[in-house]
Amino acid sequence: QVQLVESGGGLVQAGGSLRLSCAASGRTFSPYAMGWFRQAPGKEREFVAAITWSVGRTYYADSVKGRFTISRDNAKNTVYLQMNNLKPEDTAVYYCAGKERNTLVVAAARSYDYWGQGTQVTVSS
Repeated sequence: QVQLVESGGGLVQAGGSLRLSCAASGRTFSPYAMGWFRQAPGKEREFVAAITWSVGRTYYADSVKGRFTISRDNAKNTVYLQMNNLKPEDTAVYYCAGKERNTLVVAAARSYDYWGQGTQVTVSS
């Protein structure tokens, strides 16, 4: 079983930056891809970004392209989300997730096998 622990959330002013981390532990960790999702109050969970673990191919939601960067450190079993030029609409709980198989698209939350507990990101105007 894989456990994911996110960190790095917090309160930041609009235009500021935060870097989220997600560390994996447990059994042998070799996912097909890792993703970041977010959920704002009263809204559905939405895809933010994903990265394939072996090749490092990245995917982004249109709303964060050019502002967020996903990366991974295979040796540390850690995935990162660098968030720049943050906007109030980025306020949400951010979750990292891992998927074992190349099934469905990386933006589909139901295709992920394990999830972290989430970290709150609040952007003030």
